[in-house]
Amino acid sequence: MKLGLIGCGKMGAALLNGILKADPTISATIYNRTEAKATALASSLENASVAPDLATVVKESEVIIVSVKPYDLGAALSSELDWSGKLLISVAAGVTSESLLQMTQARVLRVMPNTPSLIGQGASAYCLGALATEEDAVMAERLLQSVGQVVRVEEKLMDAVTGVSGSGPAYVYTMIEAMSDAGVKMGLPRTVALQLATQTLKGAAMMVEESGLHPGELKDQVTSPGGTTIAGIAALEEHGVRNALIKAVEAATIRSAELG
Repeated sequence: MKLGLIGCGKMGAALLNGILKADPTISATIYNRTEAKATALASSLENASVAPDLATVVKESEVIIVSVKPYDLGAALSSELDWSGKLLISVAAGVTSESLLQMTQARVLRVMPNTPSLIGQGASAYCLGALATEEDAVMAERLLQSVGQVVRVEEKLMDAVTGVSGSGPAYVYTMIEAMSDAGVKMGLPRTVALQLATQTLKGAAMMVEESGLHPGELKDQVTSPGGTTIAGIAALEEHGVRNALIKAVEAATIRSAELG
């Protein structure tokens, strides 16, 4: 299969890197507005070459990943190009499949990955546009599974996906930083505090995934009457941490819709 990539930011690069490593039979053609970025990415991959222009990417590719900011889509998806018969996979937050279809008349599939895709631990969700087929869905899942887990949702839920998993890593990084700072405040060396905070969140997430238990049940298992954990949880509730996280997801969801 011939794959095209328009836009060489971190997310586009992460997706292409994972896809090519997972399936060496796939070749890629890359285009970026700044040619040096495309050249640097292509040189780090096998079976990848740089296209001189957008028309070459579209002409030579069966599947085209567009990984640009929403406000750059107009330039990237020129209506003067022949998109007929192509599968267009868009990573642009908030931009609907109907808008993408009007720009290109291609089969459209929207995807919201996240930055842990860079290390093969991504959480991606996708939805199909009006012309996309079930075969396209199978293709998308195969490609996205190379960089982590993938789920299919209705398009009306894509903004919520952005709020939870697309923006979610930043919430987790904030928690790790805050827990590490707290450890330093209580006397731990910075390196020790950061290591403990990072592994704690990683281990807790794996417990949720591997045990199949509800997070609330796992929380109760480590919350002894009158103990340290319930004292900490009470402090979290007092300062509104749960509500703050809910509001963060809500705000990111609303912003995603505004971008579209």
